[in-house]
Amino acid sequence: MIPGGVFDPDVIRQQIADQESMTHDPSFWTDQERAQKVMTGIKRLKDRIDPWVVLLRDLEDLQALFELAMAEGDQSLESEIKDLLKKVREQYESRRVLELLSGEADRFDAFVDIHAGAGGTESCDWASMLLRMYTRWAERRKFKVEVVDLLEAEGGVKSATLQITGDFAYGFLKSEHGVHRMVRISPFDSAARRHTSFTSVAVHPVIDDTIEVEIKPDDLRIDTYRAQGAGGQHVNKTDSAVRLTHLATGIVVQCQNERSQHKNKATAMSILKSRLYEFYKAEQDKEMAKYSADKKAIEWGSQIRSYVFQPYTMVKDHRTKHEVGQVQNVMDGDIDGFMEDYLRSAWENTLATPGGDDDL
Repeated sequence: MIPGGVFDPDVIRQQIADQESMTHDPSFWTDQERAQKVMTGIKRLKDRIDPWVVLLRDLEDLQALFELAMAEGDQSLESEIKDLLKKVREQYESRRVLELLSGEADRFDAFVDIHAGAGGTESCDWASMLLRMYTRWAERRKFKVEVVDLLEAEGGVKSATLQITGDFAYGFLKSEHGVHRMVRISPFDSAARRHTSFTSVAVHPVIDDTIEVEIKPDDLRIDTYRAQGAGGQHVNKTDSAVRLTHLATGIVVQCQNERSQHKNKATAMSILKSRLYEFYKAEQDKEMAKYSADKKAIEWGSQIRSYVFQPYTMVKDHRTKHEVGQVQNVMDGDIDGFMEDYLRSAWENTLATPGGDDDL
């Protein structure tokens, strides 16, 4: 069964037909911005239904081959049937997960903000470990990773912002939004005592032109300053870093990765749009029970996941109860199981909320 039981190919086909009929209007292309949005919408709908059409065709081929083998008592087809069955199962698992990613922004790239908590060197080391974990996860998927902003500290990283580019990057990574807790015997403690460290992770979609986020000039304050850390004489001796403050919401973003102030400003503006999108969406959803539960999970000190290195090894997600014993595999980027369980849980919560599936 397709997740949630709400996937209706006939409805999607009708949506495609309705939008394609708009393109037949002679005046359709006079408004390029509107036309581009419609064409993007058509592509999204086709990308959603076409993989299932292919899967159903392969399933019909499998059934026909099985019936032929049974009718003729031909055991020589057993190997071919098993191979095709394996292919169909893999296709189903892949499409099933993607079907969970039906949110407005799920298909977008993602900004990942990592901030070390209180705890000095130990927390900064934990932040650097999470930075590596998400980088390795992205590399496993052949996604592009760019460090947009990085503030190093003794023992590791105080804060960092990654831009991860790839299909459905935000849809997968939104499961990581919250506080991550590490328990281990600290290598920085001469007494070899066990320490607990916290690092917060915030994930925002990289908004494209299909979603409008209004930023009024009067609500924006722009500050420039000298970039910190390594980067050459030009970076450290010119005011190339940019900080944007959205006065209406108090949201502050910054970028210092590029040598050009212009490029840093453009990147910072993109980050600000993504955070404003999340802010306004949260405002719209704050009355919904599912959002209230998510918000509770991301408060500082209320961890979404624990990573235990000593005296035993275990990683446990406190929202879905998904857990694994191989902590090193997780730190090497093997976190798909946590993401998929979160998506299933979020889908079920959406269906359980009255009116929660209206946009699916």
